[in-house]
Amino acid sequence: MKQLNLLILVLLLALLTGACVCGPENSGAVGAKKTGPIRIGLSFDTLKEERWQYDRDLIMARAKELGAEVIYLAADSNDDVQNKQIENLLTQGIDVLIIVPHNAEVAAAGVDAAKRQGVPVISYDRLIRNSDVDVYLSFDNIKVGELQAQYLLDRAPKGNYILIGGAPTDNNAKMFRQGQMNILQPAIDRGDIKIVADQWAKDWQPNEALKHTENALTQVNNNVVAVVVSNDGTAGGAIQALQEQRLAGKVLVSGQDAELAGLQRIVAGTQSMTVYKPIRKLATRAAEVAVAMARGAALETTSTVNNGKKDVPAILLEPIAVDKSNIDSTVIADGYQKRELIYKKQ
Repeated sequence: MKQLNLLILVLLLALLTGACVCGPENSGAVGAKKTGPIRIGLSFDTLKEERWQYDRDLIMARAKELGAEVIYLAADSNDDVQNKQIENLLTQGIDVLIIVPHNAEVAAAGVDAAKRQGVPVISYDRLIRNSDVDVYLSFDNIKVGELQAQYLLDRAPKGNYILIGGAPTDNNAKMFRQGQMNILQPAIDRGDIKIVADQWAKDWQPNEALKHTENALTQVNNNVVAVVVSNDGTAGGAIQALQEQRLAGKVLVSGQDAELAGLQRIVAGTQSMTVYKPIRKLATRAAEVAVAMARGAALETTSTVNNGKKDVPAILLEPIAVDKSNIDSTVIADGYQKRELIYKKQ
């Protein structure tokens, strides 16, 4: 009987020890190392803009190289849809979630949902505010605005300026404006330039920029020297308004994203510059960070950015001002756009 009791005790100890070994590996806690296949969830605000299609393709390509699968959904700039899509991605057993938010505040609900399931979150390109995101991966967006404003101010140091910002729901749009005003405010204070219109384009829609530029031109009888526009899509709308008044090519216009249409306008002389953000570097890094997080590896970040709730570890890359003089050495050399398409006669 004693031998039987001893055998039972040994078996019980073996079972308990086995349970303790298996428990943490299956806990689903953030930072837990995963050794099997990795599934990345990717939630986009929209894929209607050319730029975001590049991001998607590059993230998926690098993830595949690293042995990870990417599931992506796009919300067409609808907050409710985006949060529902995030819930959908979470039901598919993703290990990491990358979010490009439509609304910097509303997307916090998606972050909360992920954290409840122990899924780490990367805030991609746009910062999600008041949320417990794990990493913010983007470009120096204040520098983007500074590059835009400095380029125009160097070439038009005096006169009337129009400001066309991006979507007011996009935290990046506010950071671009902060950078623009870092450069413009001293000139405003000196009386060298005057801001005759300061508007925001809902959801980055070109027709919004068209409308705002038309109204501003009417108010000042076309007396404008520069339009500080925050991306290439809305620059197209502003330039359409200038063309209607035969001012295209005479008034300086900024942009961002190095979209094909924007670069074609630069070559044609109707858009002055764009800001190129080497998307390949950003997207590649995002895939690498996502896999590292799933594997429980330590991350090297460059700084922190406060999102209203916490200082978020951040990886910020440098943007580049592009005009006619350096298109070939930047966007074409990187393979981001093809030379024959940029210089194709319209």
